[in-house]
Amino acid sequence: MRKIDIHTHILPKNIPNFKEMFGYGGFIHLEHHCEGCARMMRDGQFFREVEANCWDGATRVSEFEKEGIHQQVLSTVPTMFSYWAKPKDTLEVSKILNDHIAEVVDALPNRFIGLGTLPMQDTDLAIAELRRCHEDLGLVGIQIGSNINQKNLDDSQFFPIFEAAADMGMAVFVHPWEMMGQENMAKYWLPWLVGMPAETSRAICSMIFGGVFERLPKLRVAFAHGGGSFPFTIGRVAHGHKVRPDLCAIDNERSPYDYLGRFWVDSLVHDPAMLQHLVHLFGQQRVCLGTDYPFPLGESPAGETIIQAFPNDIKTQESLFYKAALEWLDLE
Repeated sequence: MRKIDIHTHILPKNIPNFKEMFGYGGFIHLEHHCEGCARMMRDGQFFREVEANCWDGATRVSEFEKEGIHQQVLSTVPTMFSYWAKPKDTLEVSKILNDHIAEVVDALPNRFIGLGTLPMQDTDLAIAELRRCHEDLGLVGIQIGSNINQKNLDDSQFFPIFEAAADMGMAVFVHPWEMMGQENMAKYWLPWLVGMPAETSRAICSMIFGGVFERLPKLRVAFAHGGGSFPFTIGRVAHGHKVRPDLCAIDNERSPYDYLGRFWVDSLVHDPAMLQHLVHLFGQQRVCLGTDYPFPLGESPAGETIIQAFPNDIKTQESLFYKAALEWLDLE
């Protein structure tokens, strides 16, 4: 059975020294300290260890083939978004990352599908790079953060970007980053365990409450990590919308329940019962295989939770493994 993994991350092997290029710090670079191993560093501080599968297409193929994956959707590592930087500098970072992803896709087009990244803090620059990704690089969508410098995704400055994505037929993948409150819960890896699910719910709720989906019915959006905490708190979200419309329904009167099935989520919930609930809630045509390859919070073997949740349901397996992804990406 064909399998498309919509949630994987990649970096260029050689990242320029952006600190030297731009004259200020805060950017990620790689220190290759041994063959096939590198440290992600920010201003001399260690961030994460990565291996060749984070930058080398051939290594990735050899690994994901062993797990039965046929294609990966590539997106940058979210820490590279760099929305906090000067917009023109974030544009340069985005171009380098997008060019690299396009090169990997061009080298192995039957194995990889590419998503770009944008300088979301500047509407005009973001739309220009979106158009370049679409027209010049052949990428099929973009990945964005769950917030842009702590602005929610319903902020008016982002609507023209979403509108342009819808007009171009570009898919949007929303990934949590810069988790709210992370400075108050550094211990126990809580920003990744608690903050990330909350961030994704924040993004979904802001797009629903802000009327983004209502105003742009052709916009195709997928959210990472099974939609975070949203699928498991939608009852509370919808109840709040109903009983306090003065606070929640100020920009969109429709119930959050009306938007189930209007967007996609990946399958990365690490629990078969939770995945069954996710499919029950959104429908099998709106849940896509996602693994967060090649990072430790991902799933390996790829798709194991899908098999465990739906062991004898070939129709559901087909939807989750590839059909939902093809619809989100608008591919044959």
